[in-house]
Amino acid sequence: MNSPQITINQLSDNDGAAERKARIFILTASLAIPVLVTILHYAPKIEAGSGSLRTFLNFLPTFNAIVNSITTVVLIAAFMAIIRKRVILHKRLMTTALVMSVLFLLSYVGYHSTSEPTIFPKDNPLRTLYLIILNSHIILSAVIVPLVLISYSRGLARRYDKHRKIARITLPLWLYVTITGVIVYLFISPYYPF
Repeated sequence: MNSPQITINQLSDNDGAAERKARIFILTASLAIPVLVTILHYAPKIEAGSGSLRTFLNFLPTFNAIVNSITTVVLIAAFMAIIRKRVILHKRLMTTALVMSVLFLLSYVGYHSTSEPTIFPKDNPLRTLYLIILNSHIILSAVIVPLVLISYSRGLARRYDKHRKIARITLPLWLYVTITGVIVYLFISPYYPF
């Protein structure tokens, strides 16, 4: 009985198709997420009412800060794992960081679709510092999406040379975004209306 044989050309065709699909997904997500966040900022808010749903929604900014904190720790642990050449642990930790970031995004969308933005007081002497941190956080939050997705997909595809190259840029920026997310929360949390 003859078993089917796969040629090198067939493998590279499959790899090429998978890479094209990954590129389309990365491009779509990289454009869709900032557009969604911008729309949320300007769109009318969904009425969430009062009671337990409102209490849950009011907890989401704190939850987001917790998720950002955990993601920071996971990213550092993933970096330490790869330095120690623990590739499987690194992969699991990076998958966890990606899942945490998706969870953050869903929570962020849930909160900001139902709640007006909280404004940092104009007379607060820390306002300039707050705005610098907030604006850099917002800009890098958009920039980090394609970097994370490209880094992750290259790691999954075992294209380690290209993965390493982009991961050296992605990791510090991703850490900056998660850390400044917590800092922004600490700045703004005393001014939430709840």
